[in-house]
Amino acid sequence: MVPLLLVLLLALVLFGVGFAVKILWWVAIAVLVLWLLGFVMRSTSAGGGRGRWYRW
Repeated sequence: MVPLLLVLLLALVLFGVGFAVKILWWVAIAVLVLWLLGFVMRSTSAGGGRGRWYRW
């Protein structure tokens, strides 16, 4: 009975890790899109050069 419970627990943990990794991939893609949009949509500074769109 204990080995069966361990296998079921392992399957549940692996399923949870797989789900978390999939969510993290979508978050990473969203951040990449926002980062690229920031480079495209950044405004010009007073000196005529291109300014940074982020504050840090």
